[in-house]
Amino acid sequence: MRHFAKRLIVYETNENKSAKSQTPAAFLAPEKLRPHLAALMGNGGFQVLISRALALASVEIPGLRAVHVKADGTLEGLEELHAQLDLDEFIEGRVVLLAQLLGLLVAFIGENLTLRLVREVWPKVPLDDLVLENRGKYENRGKYENRGKYENRGKYENRGKYEKTK
Repeated sequence: MRHFAKRLIVYETNENKSAKSQTPAAFLAPEKLRPHLAALMGNGGFQVLISRALALASVEIPGLRAVHVKADGTLEGLEELHAQLDLDEFIEGRVVLLAQLLGLLVAFIGENLTLRLVREVWPKVPLDDLVLENRGKYENRGKYENRGKYENRGKYENRGKYEKTK
């Protein structure tokens, strides 16, 4: 997920070098996902999702505790965060936050829908060579595990048991 997040952040940073934005370029990726996800799950749903991603990321990068999620799902406290953290930790914080958000999306809606959503938001970002951590991990779970195990249950067990009493 981190590789995926870094790829999106690098692309977003390069695209917005000349554009002036109130959101630091580092945190534009979650902001660009917000309207698409809010359309699917509402502002409240997105707020919960980004809040959870922020809580998970804060465990790894404690400085992220200075950032808060507003009711509409936007992030506040980014300026304080930038001033508080050194550059490396700030860069790592944005990657970890986006990676957590993408990881939650994959967990909730699946890899295919997450990639489709990302392609809607960033159609020019190459994703064909991307290998996500969970790819294939659960694809075949249960597919053949129980095949035949219960197919014949009860079919022949009682044959003849009650035939004699008739």
